[in-house]
Amino acid sequence: MKNLLIIYPHWPPSNLAGVHRPRLVGNFLLEFGWRCTVLTVHPDHYEEPHDPDIERTVLPDIEVLRVGARPVGRPRLVGDIGLRGFGHLKRRALALLAERRFDFLWIPIPSFYTALLGRQLHEATGVPYGIDYIDPWVDGFARQERLFSRAWLANQLARLLEPYAVAKASLISGVSRAYYEGVLRRNFSRRPVEDVAMPYGFDPADHALRLEGLPLPWPEGTRAWVYAGAFLPKSVLFVGLMFDALARLEGRGELPGELRLYFLGTGPYQGKTIAEMARERGVGHRVVEIRERFPFLHVLNFLSASQGVMIVGSTERHYTASKTFQAVLSGQPVWAVLHRESSAVELLREAKADAYLCQYSPEEGQDELAARLERGLADFARRERPWHPALEALEPYSARASARKLAEKLDRITQKQAP
Repeated sequence: MKNLLIIYPHWPPSNLAGVHRPRLVGNFLLEFGWRCTVLTVHPDHYEEPHDPDIERTVLPDIEVLRVGARPVGRPRLVGDIGLRGFGHLKRRALALLAERRFDFLWIPIPSFYTALLGRQLHEATGVPYGIDYIDPWVDGFARQERLFSRAWLANQLARLLEPYAVAKASLISGVSRAYYEGVLRRNFSRRPVEDVAMPYGFDPADHALRLEGLPLPWPEGTRAWVYAGAFLPKSVLFVGLMFDALARLEGRGELPGELRLYFLGTGPYQGKTIAEMARERGVGHRVVEIRERFPFLHVLNFLSASQGVMIVGSTERHYTASKTFQAVLSGQPVWAVLHRESSAVELLREAKADAYLCQYSPEEGQDELAARLERGLADFARRERPWHPALEALEPYSARASARKLAEKLDRITQKQAP
């Protein structure tokens, strides 16, 4: 049995999306010969609300060690938990590596600044490390940020720090190869490095957890279609055309009177809100947006109780739409609009869950996409197409499969480096 130290500053009861990456992979690594210890920051230092229910999704096999962090302070100059907890995480990690044998360090990002720990701990102890890209660090999803804006400055800092952080890494992993392909190109042209792409995946046990007495966000008798998750700036085109299509369908009397679209946990974002876009297009009475985040298990229960699940992707081809898994596993029909090259398109096809899939091609005009969305939404409202997804086809994308991929790479690296 080998030992893996995962350093990630958030952990349940944190409700941030990134928590699920180390949780899902960590839950299954023991099956493949790797015992996990997670080094994280104590939840007293988290700024976001806690979600006690999410702790039910963590297996007891995972050892969790918590450290302190600097206070946020007033005014709020540094909020990033990776920066506030950096010194505490480093000191505890050094002590752990001196006390016990660990065969590998694995550091998912963001928080991006914890990536710097990998190299520093490696240089101090010789333990190999890997960095896992939940999101791209350099450039991210937005390349056109305003000059000298906070986002622009953060990206300039990323360009300075990433080469240092990855310089001595033995592994680069990520939820999609597109997320870290630039890292390999920029930093590993002269030195080979192991890499592995593995999706977030899913744990079927999460979807079996039912919260008794949980109130739904919609009144009884509502035919609710639900989108759950953060709203991306590069989804605006899809949402606008979608609401235009709904307005035309309503004008022809093709929408059920009780139909409502719920956008839950969309979070903070710039520009017009989803609710505003709906009102401008005359379908504001059909659309409800609740921007506050919901606890993870609440979301899974809402999806299962809905009459349909919506996936609104991005005009970026590399957006993987990790929410695709929870949508298909909800047991409800799924309507989706995705870039034709998104990995989520292939996933829906393999699972025979593409009956209501609308694909976006950058080369086509908006009129063609708008017509396709209108036809797809009309079909989704009528529910005339069969819905019998082949859930067994999702197994290659499961958290267990991702854990197997990671374990195989870790075995390869540690075997090569063994004396």
